[in-house]
Amino acid sequence: MSSACLFQIRCLAQAPLHALGIIAGNGVYPRLLADAARKAGVKKIIAAAFTGETDPALAQHVDVLEWMRVGQLNRLLKFFRAQDIHHVIMAGQIAPKNLFDLRPDWKALLLLGKLKQRNAESIFAAIADELAKIDVDLLPATTFLEDCLASAGLIAGAKLSRREEEDADLGWKIAKELARLDIGQTIIVKNGTVVAVEALEGTNDAIRRGGELARSGAVMVKVAKPSQDMRFDVPVIGIETIRVAAEVKLRVIAVEAELTLLLEKDAIVDLANRSNISIVAR
Repeated sequence: MSSACLFQIRCLAQAPLHALGIIAGNGVYPRLLADAARKAGVKKIIAAAFTGETDPALAQHVDVLEWMRVGQLNRLLKFFRAQDIHHVIMAGQIAPKNLFDLRPDWKALLLLGKLKQRNAESIFAAIADELAKIDVDLLPATTFLEDCLASAGLIAGAKLSRREEEDADLGWKIAKELARLDIGQTIIVKNGTVVAVEALEGTNDAIRRGGELARSGAVMVKVAKPSQDMRFDVPVIGIETIRVAAEVKLRVIAVEAELTLLLEKDAIVDLANRSNISIVAR
C-alpha cells in the first residue's frame, strides 16, 4: 500500500468522515461498504448506481442513490458536486462486456481520447484525476473494510498437499507476471500445468474455464499487481467466487495476504469447508 493511502487511512481514523460517496458496481461490495461506513460513524452516504450493474437493494443502505449509465462521467461529477461530497470510494466491478457497450458522454470521450492504453488502471486513474479537479479524493477501496483483508495462513479447508503447494508456487510466479503485464490477476494450475489465465472475462469465468479443463482438483491463484493502486481494482473474493469454484470442483484458492478482500468472510469459510476447498493467504 502506498504511503499516500496509509496517510489517508490514518487521517480518517483520527477524524471520521461526515459524508461519503460510493461509485457502486455490481455485487455485495457496495452494500457491505455502506454498512461498514455507517458503523464507523459516517452520517451521510450517497451512491452513484449504474443501470444493469448495481444491486437496487443498495438503496436501503444509503441516504441518496442516483442511477446513471456506465460512461456518464459528467453526470457522475455533477452528482458529487451537488451533494457536497469530498471523499469517494469505488466498490464493485463493472461487467467486462459492458466496457464494449459504453455510450460515453462528452466528458468521458475526452478522457478516453487522451489515454494511450485503455485498461482498468489507466481509466480509473484518469477518473480519479477528474474527481480531484472538483476537490473529491478517491480513497483506498479497502477503507472501512480493513477487517475483511485476508490474513496470512490457512483460512478454510484442509492443509495443502505437497503437490498443491507446488502448484500454488508455480501459479504465484506466473500470476504475478500476468498482473505486472496488466492482463489479469488470476491463474488456474493443475499438476504443474497452467490450464487457464484470466483476461477480460474476469475471475469467475476464468475459474469456470479452468475448472472444466482440469475437471477437478485444480489450484487457483489470485494476486495483486506488483504496484497495486489500492484505490481501485483491488483483489476481491466473494461468496459467488466460492460457488463457482465448488461447481467445477476446484481444490485450492490462494490469495495475497493483506491485499485481498474477503467479502462475507464467515459465509465464504463455511461454503469452502463444505465444498472441500482450501483457502490460503500467502
